[in-house]
Amino acid sequence: MRETGVFFLFLVSCLVLGAFLTYPLMQTGWIEHDPHRIMGRLAQLFILLGLWPFLRALRLNNREALGYGVSPRRFLGSLLRGWLLGVAILLVLVSSLLLLEVRVPDVAVDGWLPGLLNKSIQALVGGLLTSLLEETFFRGALYSSIRRNGSARSAILWSSFLFALLHFMKPHDLPEGVPLDWGGAWQMFTHVFTGVFQWRHVDSMAALFLVGVFLAQVRERSGHIGWCIGLHAGWILVIQVVRYLTDGNQVSPNAWLAGDYDGVIGWLAAAWIGVLALGLWMNTRTRDWKPNN
Repeated sequence: MRETGVFFLFLVSCLVLGAFLTYPLMQTGWIEHDPHRIMGRLAQLFILLGLWPFLRALRLNNREALGYGVSPRRFLGSLLRGWLLGVAILLVLVSSLLLLEVRVPDVAVDGWLPGLLNKSIQALVGGLLTSLLEETFFRGALYSSIRRNGSARSAILWSSFLFALLHFMKPHDLPEGVPLDWGGAWQMFTHVFTGVFQWRHVDSMAALFLVGVFLAQVRERSGHIGWCIGLHAGWILVIQVVRYLTDGNQVSPNAWLAGDYDGVIGWLAAAWIGVLALGLWMNTRTRDWKPNN
């Protein structure tokens, strides 16, 4: 838990710096974007700038700790197989959502073939980049930090908890009528934490937690994050393409199976990924779960 708290404090510190600089930066008139987007981008910039010194301070600045401790050929092969498996896993989920009419085809999509190709390329590239960054951080550095002094169970559960939590810690726009000043910047910062405590996010948060559990088990068994990056990227591709081709059907009696985080992950995703995670856990030998020290 201590290691998870250290990583959380690092991220919150970057968010504080982003909030602190948002107001003076917007006052310059150089940037014409929504304040909450500027705050989010500044926080991401500080994370990128501070990540390597942060990892060095924790002695996590090596290939093994970050999950890259295998040959490039083996890593890339695992990434590709993981991507194919990730696509297959999510196709089962979205096929079920379509059969249950939780999502329905978007008949208003014009020029669907060129649009689908463009969306697929964007989702492929964006999914790989997002997965590379998130898996290096969560299943790489954070997982190694916890696993170094604890059991695999602790590393799996705590890394998954922070992974799910951070997906709902996002800056939101200021309420109508609230000016962007120091008080407004502080209000944007405090609103980052409000999404975590909203009941409507429970289903999506549960699904993301189990996604983290599944990926962390894959990390433990394989010893690197190649599979994790591939799985994660494959899931993102399918979700983005499905959201482009279909719409959520709120009048369906089964609509509760998909959360409002992205219209795909929810209780059904939690059940499906949970079954996979349970199956993987049951096939893990006892010795694999002991502390490393």
